[in-house]
Amino acid sequence: MRKFVLLCLLALCHAKPYKPINIMDVLRDHDILMRDADDDDDDDENDLFPSWDPPEPDCPFGCQCSRRVVQCSDLGLISVPDKIPVNTLMIDLQNNDITEIKEDDFKGMDKLYALYLVNNKISKVHPKAFRSMEKLQLLYLSYNLLTQIPPNLPQNILELRIHDNKINRVQKEAFKGMRSLHVLEMSANPLANKGIELGAFDSMSTLYIRIAEAKLTAVPKDLPSSLTELHLDYNNIAKVEVEDFLRYKNLMRLGLGFNQIKSVENGSLASIPNLREVHLDNNKLKKVPPGLSSLKYLQVVYLHANNINSVGVNDFCPVRSRAKKNLYTGISLFANPVKYWDVQPATFRCVSGRRGVQLGNFRRK
Repeated sequence: MRKFVLLCLLALCHAKPYKPINIMDVLRDHDILMRDADDDDDDDENDLFPSWDPPEPDCPFGCQCSRRVVQCSDLGLISVPDKIPVNTLMIDLQNNDITEIKEDDFKGMDKLYALYLVNNKISKVHPKAFRSMEKLQLLYLSYNLLTQIPPNLPQNILELRIHDNKINRVQKEAFKGMRSLHVLEMSANPLANKGIELGAFDSMSTLYIRIAEAKLTAVPKDLPSSLTELHLDYNNIAKVEVEDFLRYKNLMRLGLGFNQIKSVENGSLASIPNLREVHLDNNKLKKVPPGLSSLKYLQVVYLHANNINSVGVNDFCPVRSRAKKNLYTGISLFANPVKYWDVQPATFRCVSGRRGVQLGNFRRK
C-alpha cells in the first residue's frame, strides 16, 4: 500500500505553474488511499464519504458543503471562514487571499484528513494552528508567502507540499516526529545549503524529497537516510563528491538535471547500489560518470545536453560478461559533441534494444 500511495503522489510533485486541485478527483480516489485506514470513531467503518450523508446544516457563507467536505475555493476570502463543521474530513481553501492561519481557525477538527491552502497569500501560521489535527494526512501550502516551515506540523502527515513560497531556512527539527511523511515537495524556494540547519530532518523516514529550482550549490548531506527518491534539478550544483550519497544507500531514483555539474568523482555512485534511474542531463560533464557499469540495477541514464566528447566501451556495461546486470531500457547521449560513428558497438551490449540508446547529432548553438 505504501508504494502504491507513493506512486500516486509523485505525479503531483513537480513544481509547475499553479493548477487548481480537482477536489472531485481526490474524492474519487479517496477510498483507495484510505482502504486500509482505521477509524474507530466512524460508524461507517472505512467508508469516509457515505452517499447518504445529508448536506451540512452549518456551512460557511458562499461555500459548498456536502458529505463532510467543505469547498471554499475562488471566493476572494482574506481569512479562514467561521462555522466549518468540526467533523469535516476535507477543506478546500485554494485560490483565495488568505494572509494568516490563526490559532483557532481549525479548532476541534480532529477528523480532518486533507487541507488545501494552495495559492493564497499566507505569510504566517500560528504555532498552535494544527494542534488538534491528529488524522491530517494531506497538507498543501504551495504558492504562498511563507518564509519558513510552519511550526508543530501534525506528525501523521503523509504528504506535505510547500513549494513556491519564500522559504530560505529550514530550522532544526522542523519536521520533528513526522515518521509517516512519504512525500515532501519544497521546490521553487530560495533555499541554499547554509539555510538547512543541522538536524532539520532528524527522526524523519521520508521516501521522496524534491528541492528543485532552489539555490543549492551542493547535494545536501543531512536529509533522511530512508530516501528512495531525491530530486535536486534546476540548482547550482557544480560537482558530485564521494561523500554526497554515503547517507542515502536506499536511493533508487536520482535527479540532478539542469545544474552546473562538471565532474562526478570516482566512487560517488558506489554508495547507492540500488539506483534504477539517474538524471544528469543539461550539465557540463565532459565524460560519462565513472561507476555506472557497477550498478547492476541501473536501467535509465540521462546524459544528454552535456559536453561529453567520447564514450568508452566499458562506460555502461560490466567488463566481465558473466557479471549480473539489469539491461538498460534508456540511455540518452544526444546533444553532446560525441562522434557517434566512433562509438564501438559493444559499448551498448547491455542495452535491451536498439531504441534504448539515443545519440543523435550535435549542433552548436
